[in-house]
Amino acid sequence: MIKETLRFHPPIPLLVPREASRDVKVMGYDIAAGTMVVTNAWAIGRDPELWDEPEKFYPERFLSSSIDFKGHDFQLIPFGAGRRGCPGIAFAMVTNELVLANLMQKFDWELPHETKGEDLDMTECPGVTTRRKIPLLAVATPCC
Repeated sequence: MIKETLRFHPPIPLLVPREASRDVKVMGYDIAAGTMVVTNAWAIGRDPELWDEPEKFYPERFLSSSIDFKGHDFQLIPFGAGRRGCPGIAFAMVTNELVLANLMQKFDWELPHETKGEDLDMTECPGVTTRRKIPLLAVATPCC
């Protein structure tokens, strides 16, 4: 679930810009030394050449896959890759897993009133970080 969320909604859609240290050719494009390069993690996560049904939120796609978000598999790089990857990746993932596990274990979740899942607007707003245009409202009921 977490991998699919990071693929479909990366926390920072445009990764930190980097400067090309030497002239290089990438996918037929000449990149001169000194050029600022910005990687679009959002577009990589929705590339139909890399993903089957990229516009569908489908967590099961990672059940039998070795693809990971730690920067070794370039089709999933929400935290960047290589020696310039995010140094806080381990802390972020432990925190995400702990918070998600506690929220799922200690609460029953529902949509308010007569709202249906298919009626939710998942439109995103542009910006430094990704957020929903219309905030999600959910009702948490303590269980046990």
